[in-house]
Amino acid sequence: MLDHTFLLYGANGYTGELIARHAAEFGLQPILAGRNKQALEKLGAELKLPIRVFALDDKAVIQQALQEASVVVNAAGPYDFTAKQLVEACIAEGRHYLDLNGDAIIYDMIRTYDKAAKDSGVMLLPGAGYDVVPTDCLALWLKQQMPDARSLKIAFAVLNSALSRGTAINTVLKLGLPGLSRIDGKLVEEPVGKRGMYVQFPGLKKKIFTMSLPWGDLSTAYVSTGIPNIETYINMNKAAWFFLKGQAAYNWLLKTKLVRGIANRIVKSQSPGPDKATRDKTNALIWAQVSNAKGDTLTANMVVPEAYTLTALVALLITKKVLNKEYKAGYQTPATAYGTELIMEIAGVQREIVS
Repeated sequence: MLDHTFLLYGANGYTGELIARHAAEFGLQPILAGRNKQALEKLGAELKLPIRVFALDDKAVIQQALQEASVVVNAAGPYDFTAKQLVEACIAEGRHYLDLNGDAIIYDMIRTYDKAAKDSGVMLLPGAGYDVVPTDCLALWLKQQMPDARSLKIAFAVLNSALSRGTAINTVLKLGLPGLSRIDGKLVEEPVGKRGMYVQFPGLKKKIFTMSLPWGDLSTAYVSTGIPNIETYINMNKAAWFFLKGQAAYNWLLKTKLVRGIANRIVKSQSPGPDKATRDKTNALIWAQVSNAKGDTLTANMVVPEAYTLTALVALLITKKVLNKEYKAGYQTPATAYGTELIMEIAGVQREIVS
């Protein structure tokens, strides 16, 4: 077992392929794994990398596959169907688990394996990508400067890019489901887009509209900072926000197999994700604000590379650290494992306090 080898499950997906293509820059060699034999063989031949073809419905097969590497990076969403199986297999076989999930509910599910992971001496770190490395680091950075913070708001602006096919499919699966916020330490269901606000993102001439939307930080930022009240927002056309405000009236329709099936077919007919030219000329923008019981606030901005490029880079950065035996056993967030400066190791990241 080489110390630069890791198992990349879902390597044939859009983000998995990006990770595979960037791996050599970090001196790493992934074993390309997943269910799609034809796609894996094509990518493996091009990159001269080994492949392993297996599904996640057989524990014995998974455990056998894990013998070849000490770290597993799960890039196969939707994580509702892949995280639990791989987490349990990693704990059983003494392997470290990373993924690119952005779902607060799944983070909380993985956190229930904290003791088992510690007993096995392995780290479970979901959210090793754009979801949620930059925001987790930014949240803890602000908390360190306002130790009595009681509330946290995080907003994202994804401009001039597009969703990957996998992300879009996961969105389809969530159609009609409620949103979330964290109130007094508890995840509370609420309508998607319940709140809206204008945010001045870095580098933009004017404020843009954002709406509340569930994001992984509702789980991870709570673990990293202990802040009990957390809201997450994303940029949205205001007209679309007004449409979503009436979602309760047609949630039943959005959850039907017919509507989800139609949406799924539309997604699968589109391109896998933004091309390299788009990724290279695009940045992702992040705004965050903490406040305390007295009403004092502290606001910060962050600029990072395009979301999918950043995901590949930070996932590989963390993988390399784990392979070098830099890890903490048990359930971790990016910031609890590596601190606030983890994201600053990526070229092009800018962070500032807004006066």
